[in-house]
Amino acid sequence: MSWQGGQRMGNGHRDGHGAVGRRAPQQAVSVPISSASASSGRVGAGVCIGVLGGFGLWVDGESAAVPAGSERVLAFLALCARAAVPRPLIAGTLWPASSEHSAHANLRSALARLHHAGRQALEIGPAEVRLARDTTVDLHDARRTAHRILDPADSGRPPCSSALDAVDVLSADLLPGWYDDWALLEAEDWRQLRLHALETLAGRLITARRYAEAVAAAQAAVHADPLRESGQACLVRAHLAEGNPSEALHAFARYTRRLHDELGLEPTERIQRLVAGLVRSRRGDDRPGP
Repeated sequence: MSWQGGQRMGNGHRDGHGAVGRRAPQQAVSVPISSASASSGRVGAGVCIGVLGGFGLWVDGESAAVPAGSERVLAFLALCARAAVPRPLIAGTLWPASSEHSAHANLRSALARLHHAGRQALEIGPAEVRLARDTTVDLHDARRTAHRILDPADSGRPPCSSALDAVDVLSADLLPGWYDDWALLEAEDWRQLRLHALETLAGRLITARRYAEAVAAAQAAVHADPLRESGQACLVRAHLAEGNPSEALHAFARYTRRLHDELGLEPTERIQRLVAGLVRSRRGDDRPGP
């Protein structure tokens, strides 16, 4: 993608999902799902970069404006975690269609246009740039939440009261509307991680008989990928466990129609078995015994 193309996407993205109007990310969702208590901490003192649900920058809990070109630098470095990133790598990744000289000039310009708030988020050196030590990123906390849900050591423990907070943070796309290759790759990695975490969480909530939360987790997984059978199966199981066969049938029917309309496929036998008895009853195939 050329720099100009990426810039246009950045502007469009900011208008719909920029810092203005976005709430600050809550750090409470980063606690282990098996923990007995949830952290009460929210974004407060310090700098926070948000990339889930859209780009945002907060300083001491207040939203800060960032020039569109500079957003991409902050977002890229946020995805690189704490690593010091060489300037040539940043310039070449963000402006791949530009000459080396132009790409470096674009990087210098983007860094220079950062206001004080944006500069607080970074440590800018002559050869490398990295996140400042006290800068937090919502994605880092969200990844920890997902990994803790997927940790086999926690599989036998009941989810704690922060389950809906976890569902909330795992429901957010990474930089929606950004089409740079580096952003798309990270977005797909995050999508796969959060889908597995949501499905695992839904299963654990069903086991704990917390059906409303289980349905919420399964619905979040279905919303993220409506054609993914494992998420649809979680939703059907949650409805059945709650004692709502009609909801289970409706969910299965919606999935069947969409799978056929978009891919020309039929549901696998595995998910059909979940509702087989209900389907027979609805069709009047079941016969009373002697």
